[in-house]
Amino acid sequence: MFKTSLFLLVFICIGCSSAQTDKSSIDYSFFVAGHVYGYPGESETNVGVHPPFKEKIPLLRDDENIAFGVFTGDIVYNGALEKEWDELDQDIKTLSKPVYFAPGNHDIANSKKRAVFERWYGASYRSFTHHNDLYIILDPNLNQWNISGQQLEWLQNEVATKAGTSRNIFVFFHQLLWWAKDNAYSGYPPNSPSGRAETINFFTEVYPLFEKLPQQVYMFAGDTGVYEQGVMYHQKDNMTFVASGMGGRKQDNFITVSVKRDGAVALELIALNGENSKALGELKDYTLTENN
Repeated sequence: MFKTSLFLLVFICIGCSSAQTDKSSIDYSFFVAGHVYGYPGESETNVGVHPPFKEKIPLLRDDENIAFGVFTGDIVYNGALEKEWDELDQDIKTLSKPVYFAPGNHDIANSKKRAVFERWYGASYRSFTHHNDLYIILDPNLNQWNISGQQLEWLQNEVATKAGTSRNIFVFFHQLLWWAKDNAYSGYPPNSPSGRAETINFFTEVYPLFEKLPQQVYMFAGDTGVYEQGVMYHQKDNMTFVASGMGGRKQDNFITVSVKRDGAVALELIALNGENSKALGELKDYTLTENN
């Protein structure tokens, strides 16, 4: 039976405020997880999310600061198969917190996949607010990695009407929209450039909407982690880019984001392989080394 959750999977939110004295400065936290279906060769035998990530679900569930999560695409291997979405939903139920989806090409890249996704979860791009922070979810799959047409008009309106009253702005999408074969990000490639047009409008029409805002803007992409490069971080002026993901069992990871009561944001890189969650170091260890 199809879900009626309209994209936001609304479950019980356990302890959205901190009860621990050492976390008293935190307003709330959330997590960002990319490519959660895991490695393509294991997708047929896995039930639900990538097994190393599934092992962390109890920790996320029991963390009273974490209010919700965001899956940044390639959530299931074949979005046309209702069985895969049902298995995913079972994992999310054990998390017992809301999860938002920024769908990827495996989820929504053709008409059959898109029809299933939209029946189960609703619109593929949208926004919401949490504690005066603005969250924007984009769907680059609609036009070859471009944010264009009605989606661009919608985004322009969201920024124009909501950015001014927001504390921080968080933007999520699957594809590494800042990447190109010949720009400063070329050394930090996505898992796949599938579906990408020769040129896209991220730096000409999307980035300019945010770069002059007084707020800090954090953009998250989720198509990494299957091969060697699983993490990327780049901060410039008010903009922070983060690419993360899992599947290759080498740099499998997800990100936790803590928003402090004064509005400051702290990002933490969580390693999934082995028992040491700090095994990959700090997120800033993966800072882009070239000027952009």
